Amino acid sequence: MKVQSLDRTFDILELLSKQQQGLNLTEISGEVKLHKSTVYRLLSALMQRGYIEKRDTIYKLGLEFVELCSLYLNSLELKTEAEPILRRLSSAIGQTVFLATLQDNEVVYIDKVERFNSIRRYSIIGQRRPLYCTSLGKAFLMCMANNEVKTLFRSKKLVPYTKNTITELPTLLKHLAESRKRGWTYDNEEYEKDVRCVGAPIFDYRDRIIAALSSSWSARVGRTLKPPKVAAQVMEAAAEISRHMGSHRK
Repeated sequence: MKVQSLDRTFDILELLSKQQQGLNLTEISGEVKLHKSTVYRLLSALMQRGYIEKRDTIYKLGLEFVELCSLYLNSLELKTEAEPILRRLSSAIGQTVFLATLQDNEVVYIDKVERFNSIRRYSIIGQRRPLYCTSLGKAFLMCMANNEVKTLFRSKKLVPYTKNTITELPTLLKHLAESRKRGWTYDNEEYEKDVRCVGAPIFDYRDRIIAALSSSWSARVGRTLKPPKVAAQVMEAAAEISRHMGSHRK
């Protein structure tokens, strides 16, 4: 049995979760197809609980919502074990690092650490990305057999996000073979222009991949950064997290 007010509330929360800049009352009303008075009433209730905040005429997710999500994420053993290692890695290389898991054949971000603490770290958590054009996604793919990768993309089109996106399966398989040999993956502005990433897999006590770690930087600003050098530190951090999760891989 559906509870209409709850459905409407979640529609608003899900909408604002995808709008980092926030939206005004008219925009929210139009997107969720509800009268302004109804939307205003629901927003007011959410604001009282701290789940929504308002600045001038713009509504955004509030800190209470972030805290609620972070409490759940903090209960995850992986995130708890990985966090100090992520912080150390970010500090060492001076770049942002990400932790992600696999869900429904997409990577899902579960943590992000920057050199300087920021509320923005939570903006990426829960977001999904494709496997074939991100270093995190490729870290999962490189741990699969070629037949598994072929089956996975048999009915899926490799959509080009930038001019560098790999859109042919044979090219992707060759790329993954190279990744397996060196132990790390590379996203050369394939998902987002001007963003380069290197990634590495994280394993559990069964030596099965359970997550992936990556670091990203601006191709324009970080011209002196060499992917193999950054990747060496990312792999070392991923191996340390793996050991914490019981892996015996060397």
